[in-house]
Amino acid sequence: MAGKLRIVHCFRSPVGGIFRHVRDLTDAQVAAGHSVGIVCDSTTGGEYEERLFDQMQGKLALGVQRTPMQRHIGPGDLASAWRSYRIIKELQPDVIHGHGAKGGAYARLFGSLLRVSRSRVARLYSPHGGSLHYDENTLTGKLFFALERNMARFTDCLLFVSDYERRTYRRKVGEPPIPNVLVYNGLRAAEFEPVPEAADAADLLYIGMMRDLKGPDLFIDAFARAETALGQRLSAVMVGAGEDLPRYEAEVERLGLADRIRFLPPMPARAAFALARLVVVPSRAEAMPYIVLETLAAGKPMIATAVGGIPEIFGSGSPALVNADADAIAGKMREALSDLAAYKNLMPDMTTLKARFGADVMAAEIEQAYFAACRK
Repeated sequence: MAGKLRIVHCFRSPVGGIFRHVRDLTDAQVAAGHSVGIVCDSTTGGEYEERLFDQMQGKLALGVQRTPMQRHIGPGDLASAWRSYRIIKELQPDVIHGHGAKGGAYARLFGSLLRVSRSRVARLYSPHGGSLHYDENTLTGKLFFALERNMARFTDCLLFVSDYERRTYRRKVGEPPIPNVLVYNGLRAAEFEPVPEAADAADLLYIGMMRDLKGPDLFIDAFARAETALGQRLSAVMVGAGEDLPRYEAEVERLGLADRIRFLPPMPARAAFALARLVVVPSRAEAMPYIVLETLAAGKPMIATAVGGIPEIFGSGSPALVNADADAIAGKMREALSDLAAYKNLMPDMTTLKARFGADVMAAEIEQAYFAACRK
């Protein structure tokens, strides 16, 4: 296989890092002359995501196809899978690239079914954390990792976004019996421009999905403890949406912080960066989070938990990294806010970031993996 490809990206949830990753890839692939399409869930996302889809629709030769997809395995999966398969079959892809647990399962299953009908489809899978976040000692974890081991035979290439993710796969699933490539997430050149803070900027910013895995509850708890440690009132903005948002709003009310912690709906990351002086990423688990790369590229000081691939961005010994614990995060908030100029000097070197985490590098390496898989 040579020349231009028909590429379909399949994933469930059009929010957060996976959606960002797919948008960057489709932009680069369209620019390279490939025909690209998206198949994803129609029940997830809000106004912000709808605007992003509107911007993409005219660029993608294979279009944006949305259909209901369940988050968890259940009886509704059969109907959802059949609808998705019919959509993908009509698109006649050369490459199906699945992202996340559900997208990865669909891409490999449907690609294999198409192969039965003599269609040579390359099946690639990017976990993006996905099922790898499960504990291998639980029944759920054992089930998912057994499924992953079995799905490897229907996969032409695994694409990992961090060395942490690849090591986790090896530990929980096993050594991949197929080609696997490490390709870091990348940012566009324009994102390596500083974002000045607004005149009324808050002290702290959380931006991300509103679910416990990403740590909004740790952010709120740490905020309260940092106020006590500093002996002064602080201010914060929390940007994002998700099923657990009402619980976090209630917790802020319960702690008497409603006048100091403001909730805002999803918005472009660079718009959010102007709203505060210090960004906090309190995640309990990650693969290779875009928000960390975006924050550093924008020249913002930040605190991040030492989980997943985050230490690969900062360096494992970085003083900006903390445990995913409210006390540890609060202590780092106090330290950083006490002398923010000095704290900012602890951030990684911008030249090194550009060389390792550029979107052009990411897209070129993934395209190379596509062509190698098509030749199998």
